[in-house]
Amino acid sequence: MAKKIKGEDGKVYVQKKPFYKRFWFWLLIIIVVVVGASSMGGSSDSSNSSSSEKSSKTATKSSISKKSNVPSEYTSALNKAKEYASSMDMSEQAVSEQLTSKSGEGFTEKAAQYAMKNLGNVNWNKNALNKAKSYASDMDMSKKGIEDQLSSSSGEKFTEAQAQYAVNHLTGVNWNKSALNKAKSYQKEQSMSKDAIREQLTSSSGEQFTAAQADYAISHLK
Repeated sequence: MAKKIKGEDGKVYVQKKPFYKRFWFWLLIIIVVVVGASSMGGSSDSSNSSSSEKSSKTATKSSISKKSNVPSEYTSALNKAKEYASSMDMSEQAVSEQLTSKSGEGFTEKAAQYAMKNLGNVNWNKNALNKAKSYASDMDMSKKGIEDQLSSSSGEKFTEAQAQYAVNHLTGVNWNKSALNKAKSYQKEQSMSKDAIREQLTSSSGEQFTAAQADYAISHLK
């Protein structure tokens, strides 16, 4: 409420509050501050969003640029490497050699190196195991014979550890039956004697079955 005062002339006057003490003045100040803060926040969010979008676009362009700079020969070599590793269960060394071999794919060394480097996570143990299963079921090879074939430089070229993993994880193989099938093959196709067949079945330069497996085979020959 306004304050009344008496002047020197004897009259009564109403003394008004200064504008800065008025309610409407401070309400206006508060509105201005709130609006200003809101405007600054929106500007900051917009700036951050714009910066994020620019970074994303830059990263995408960089990725596309890198891909476009890869020679087509390198890409072709990588596709072949993936095919050999995934579809044919080849070893790492065998894939690499196949890419550069003149009787193979004939890629350059650099193209092959790029392919092997970018091949990804191949489970070479699994490839070795798949090869081992094939030798056991399709060729009636002995456990030792399979292991040697997997790691041989003239065979599959897996590492010793990979070959060992493969034969250790072979399951459900009847080695006696495999030895017998080999014995029958020698008898029928080469007309070998039982003694000669036994020697061939156990020889380190032959089939490499155990003596017990060879005995089983010979005893079941007709």
